[in-house]
Amino acid sequence: MKRKLRVLIAKPGLDGHDRGAKVVAHALKDAGIEVIYTGLRQTPLQIVNTAIQEDVDVIGLSILSGAHMRLFPEIMKLLKEKKTAGILVFAGGVIPEDDIPKLNEIGIQHVFTPGTPTDEVVSFLKNKFPDRV
Repeated sequence: MKRKLRVLIAKPGLDGHDRGAKVVAHALKDAGIEVIYTGLRQTPLQIVNTAIQEDVDVIGLSILSGAHMRLFPEIMKLLKEKKTAGILVFAGGVIPEDDIPKLNEIGIQHVFTPGTPTDEVVSFLKNKFPDRV
């Protein structure tokens, strides 16, 4: 039997609002997914190091501050540098529609915008890892 899917929910930068991240984390746990939550104000390096230490399969980034075009590319760069390209990354929060294709180009697999039902996030992961959820 394969181990359960492990997801790191991370709050990069100085964003101090984590209600959405906690709601998603609880929905994932309710779906049988192992969840590690970083807490607030994490640097890109802290997020990547935690992902490596916790041996996660997925990183979910949550941001409301508008710094996603600076922080997310840094996270993706660090993941490549540390040879962890196998980790799937998704994002959520206040992200303008125009930025979503740019984030997809750097490797963010999906961007969930405000108001997305949590079951869509669960379904996304079930589709990506059907034998692990």
